[in-house]
Amino acid sequence: MIPAVLIAGTHSGVGKTTITLGLMAALRARGLVVQPFKVGPDFIDPSHHTAICGRPSRSLDPFMMGLDGVRRCFCSALAGADVAVVEGAMGLYDGMDASEVGSSAQVAKALDIPVLLVINAHGMSRSAAAMENGFVSYDPAVRIAGTILNRVGSERHVAMLKRVLQRPVYGALPRNNDLEMKSRHLGLVMSFEKDHDLKALASFMEENAAIDDILKLRCATCPAKQESENGERSVRIGIAQDEAFCFYYHENLRELERSGAQLVFFSPLRDDLPAVDGLYIGGGYPELHAANLEAAPAREQIKKASQEGMPIYGECGGLMYLGEGIQSDLGYHKMIGALPGSTIMTKKLQALGYVEAEVVGSNPVVEIGRIVRGHEFHYSRFDCDRDAIFAYRLRRGKGIFNCRDGLVEHNTLGGYLHAHFYSYAIGQFIRSCKSYKRK
Repeated sequence: MIPAVLIAGTHSGVGKTTITLGLMAALRARGLVVQPFKVGPDFIDPSHHTAICGRPSRSLDPFMMGLDGVRRCFCSALAGADVAVVEGAMGLYDGMDASEVGSSAQVAKALDIPVLLVINAHGMSRSAAAMENGFVSYDPAVRIAGTILNRVGSERHVAMLKRVLQRPVYGALPRNNDLEMKSRHLGLVMSFEKDHDLKALASFMEENAAIDDILKLRCATCPAKQESENGERSVRIGIAQDEAFCFYYHENLRELERSGAQLVFFSPLRDDLPAVDGLYIGGGYPELHAANLEAAPAREQIKKASQEGMPIYGECGGLMYLGEGIQSDLGYHKMIGALPGSTIMTKKLQALGYVEAEVVGSNPVVEIGRIVRGHEFHYSRFDCDRDAIFAYRLRRGKGIFNCRDGLVEHNTLGGYLHAHFYSYAIGQFIRSCKSYKRK
């Protein structure tokens, strides 16, 4: 088994993202092929992982994927890699509804992967040992190999901490404001909005962390079985990908390919609609690019394709784009108009958390009766017509209106739900695209 480690924190904001990126950069600087992962439903941190490692970062989320799905994703991604680095989410033991579900600890146990606990040691000495002891003893099944101390003071401070801590210290990092990540309303800025100084990141970690010792950490062996894949590319599915639409679980794209789809990436901001049999429009920041989306030729082209019955699936930002328009501080801008309703941007968070949806209405993506799991996170509301038709009844989550989500018109489905395709079979979408192709 290749070296593997999960970087977890005592709580959010402890610095685990900067430390994870620094470790990835240091390993890359050594010439190693690094496979990155992220615990939870996050899209933004993985974009930074991917930019640094040159390999798509994979999400590991037990609620959306199931434990078998987490193992399957982790093991299938390791082909050709020299080392695996997993970034945790929130605090090590923080999960859904104060449970273990979806936590970094649950992922660590599912993979039997060693954990390095990041502790913000600023202003602490023996208290850091109490914190370490509490995390180690809380669940002995979680394999905490040691700690990484962040925001340490002098060398004397580090020596003091090492005397009282029981587990090995794999890193002691002084504060470095230049390397800290910046945030906005949906989290950190995306990777294409920040130029990482890889040399500075790598040097910082090499100087302050025991990289050679980290490379000795390993997890349980993954099965050698290779996943089967449909060799036939029976349909072409367009994937909207640019600054406005950039939130995709990499495994969702892989599931489409495994099911026989050829993925055709294009930019609704700049490109014409390509010759495809279906569309997948993910989330992102269409509100920041609304004027350009309104003026781009793809807007009318996608509207025409929707009216002609092309299967179109939109998530969050995709829903906003498929609606009639977006109202924000930048004014009102027309969008595609394939779905009956408009988006109003708000200053207040409208929804954040896991979603579980029962499919109750016909749609081009998933069969009636299926359960779909995913996540929602948005600072907008979608005001739709009174006679709007919804495909999803939410068992958990907020959705568009009154625990309903998945607005349907023609052969177009759009909702706030970011679904993970491991929670249901994606065959319905492929069949819908095949049926449209034959017309």
